[in-house]
Amino acid sequence: MHNSLTIFTSAKTERLLYVLDWIFTECLQINYTIASGPARDDKDTIAVGYGVLIPGGINIPSSGLLEESGIRTQDIATGSWENIPTLYAAEQNEYSIPFDIFSAVFFLVSRYEEYYQYTPDKHGRYPATESILYNNKWLERPLVDEWLSAFRELLVKKFNMEVAGFRFSYLPTYDIDIAWSYKHKGGLRNAGGLVKNLLALQPAIAAERLQVLSGVHTDPFDSFSFLKNLHTAHHYKPVYFILAALNTGPFDKNIHPMHPAMQELIKSLAEEGDIGMHPSYETENSAERFRNEKHVLQDISGKPIHISRQHYIKMVLPVTYRNLLAYGINTDYSMGYGTRLGFRAGTGRSFLWYDLENEKLTGLRVYPFCFMDSTAHYENSLHVSFAFDTLREMTERLKNAGSLLITVFHNFSLGTDKEWSGWAAQYERFLADMAEAIS
Repeated sequence: MHNSLTIFTSAKTERLLYVLDWIFTECLQINYTIASGPARDDKDTIAVGYGVLIPGGINIPSSGLLEESGIRTQDIATGSWENIPTLYAAEQNEYSIPFDIFSAVFFLVSRYEEYYQYTPDKHGRYPATESILYNNKWLERPLVDEWLSAFRELLVKKFNMEVAGFRFSYLPTYDIDIAWSYKHKGGLRNAGGLVKNLLALQPAIAAERLQVLSGVHTDPFDSFSFLKNLHTAHHYKPVYFILAALNTGPFDKNIHPMHPAMQELIKSLAEEGDIGMHPSYETENSAERFRNEKHVLQDISGKPIHISRQHYIKMVLPVTYRNLLAYGINTDYSMGYGTRLGFRAGTGRSFLWYDLENEKLTGLRVYPFCFMDSTAHYENSLHVSFAFDTLREMTERLKNAGSLLITVFHNFSLGTDKEWSGWAAQYERFLADMAEAIS
């Protein structure tokens, strides 16, 4: 049995090396070498031909994408392999795999299409509706993971290779945008909110506000004890992304991070799991604002901050990722859409970001998510049962492919807010199921 192979190809480029390192070294844990000459008649050589035909090897067509530099609109033929939809399908039938799997992975993982010209949405983001996965109704399938799983099976079957098995895993993450609905907001903000409630003929909400402030009821957004108990029971180490905006605004309505209650919460969350930046809405225009928020979060938590997820998933490539690297962030969790559920990069697995404009690998590790509560509830108007049905369907695909599931929830969806009725109970059941699945 072998655990190494030789890839025969006519061109060795940065793009190709990026894809091969991720697929073989990181995901499949297989050693590989690249050869440009004709394949030798060597029974001990496990050969993969990329753009060349190798007798007895696994042959993969080349679309030419990985030999190019620069960015151009791609004309991508679609097809099918092992009942999995494919990109960069080949017309010829002499190949072992009927599509350029390396280019297909690169196109999705590099987010090549996000470098095209497009009309940004209201938050300046790349619209999910522009993506090739959305337009082919494949957004809720981790196609890259499915391709890798099928490719692994082919290597094992054809060459009897020793290939590490893929194992499903789950990471719960949370965005703490507004820690409390009423508490700790100060007299002026609550007085203004009370007047708005009364003018809008919302007496029940006004009464709830007063009951919370008087200590009769728990704040409806306060789900922190509930979450801590869940994580302890199922041995999860969550990741909390905390909005530490030093100025409030239309999109930054958090409690000030210097408030004693907020400081206590941040310290508590830092003890329970990992914490990261949730940069305020305007940080994209202000390096100083980002660095100030980072310093505040580090000082309060007592821990260095090197991970981040964009508030409102407000991310534009390549600018946002270059900025994060400049700010000392080496891990990002923003790879998903704020308006649609599914796999923005076609995978649940993490990968290093490839700066397409500069044609180079970077040190920024990207962790994709496929489900966010606010997207399901506000953007897609899904009832809680349908939202979790969709999540479970995506989870099953990730399980089958042995990939990673990352979910995004907010504390406000898992508290007692009537707008989110049923979400906490569904989530509690889901976490128990995930614990059983990965045990």
